[in-house]
Amino acid sequence: MNDIMNWEQCKKEFIRNVEVDPEKIESMIKTAESRLNYIKTTKVSEENVSFVVEGYYEVIKEILVALLLSKGLRSKNHQCLISYFYKFYPNYEAEVHIISQMSYLRNRLDYYGEEIDYDFYDKNKLEFEKIIKILLNIIKK
Repeated sequence: MNDIMNWEQCKKEFIRNVEVDPEKIESMIKTAESRLNYIKTTKVSEENVSFVVEGYYEVIKEILVALLLSKGLRSKNHQCLISYFYKFYPNYEAEVHIISQMSYLRNRLDYYGEEIDYDFYDKNKLEFEKIIKILLNIIKK
């Protein structure tokens, strides 16, 4: 996948070793789960779909941060979170691709004001939930 940052570049430039902090990991997971519960209460419409997708991306990103922390790693770059998942969990290539798309769309929203198309959400909303479950299961193993 050429849209995923190279893990070796990530290791050199953006990843550092840290002490595993189980309390911080648990706190991040709780925050992600609370954000997810909030998103699930939102009635999605054309007007707010961008923020709902952004919210799902934030949940996934928070869980990826917790995953890296559970391995004693910290990233200064969100793309390296995705790169880590791709490198060490290659069976989830399709899920990595969706996370990468979400990251791209979220950045377009945040930096250029480009709205996220409702069709992207409608087509992938079940995948968002599936990705979150996969990541939580990986951390809890």
